[in-house]
Amino acid sequence: MEYVLHKADTRGHANHGWLDSHHSFSFANYHNPERMNFGVLRVLNDDIVSAGMGFGTHPHQNMEIISIPLEGDLEHKDSLGNLSVIREGDIQILSAGTGISHSEYNRNKGEQVKFLQIWIFPNKSDLAPRYDQISIRNLQKKNEFYQVLSPNSDDDGVWINQEAWFSMGEFEKGVSCEYELHNKNNGVYIFVLEGSIRIDNNKLEKRDGFGIWKTDKLEVIADSNAKLLLMEVPMQIS
Repeated sequence: MEYVLHKADTRGHANHGWLDSHHSFSFANYHNPERMNFGVLRVLNDDIVSAGMGFGTHPHQNMEIISIPLEGDLEHKDSLGNLSVIREGDIQILSAGTGISHSEYNRNKGEQVKFLQIWIFPNKSDLAPRYDQISIRNLQKKNEFYQVLSPNSDDDGVWINQEAWFSMGEFEKGVSCEYELHNKNNGVYIFVLEGSIRIDNNKLEKRDGFGIWKTDKLEVIADSNAKLLLMEVPMQIS
């Protein structure tokens, strides 16, 4: 078993006024050669967008881009003709493939939007671009992990072009939960959304990240009421 711990206050930070963003991995003007990625997990941005503001139209190519809203309403528009709003309890996938342009705006004039922006390297290049979003409210469970993303279109959650599985968990204080990897060659990156947990005697608090690999399972113990995002990803970029 090997692991890396990224404390919340060691992340890159950019405040553009309309956007306050923390970067778990190198992104834009934040460059840390020791934090370029975790396997195929390339970007994990913790974004706050001011009321009525947002990202203008911009392109992406050959990347799987996942958005998980935490608070507020985020409006999405893209070159495929999609116009939608994602909210807390939703998950969105933008499979950029051969190329897609999109914009994202805080739809509300009086409150912030908070969301996670996650980029995953795909396992195939130059595929047809694709967009999808779903509600994950009906998947939610207490005190166990529930899957919100996988490589399989028939599974719970959205699907992406990579052998990756995302799960979320909401745990009460004192609860322990085991996660078994789908592929022993994968690694797991856990991001703490709320509360505090322990993994193998490592204490993690709000917005800490913890990557673990060379294991086939792990145990999470909640030291307080906690909410987590767990990302199982290949450790080798194809």
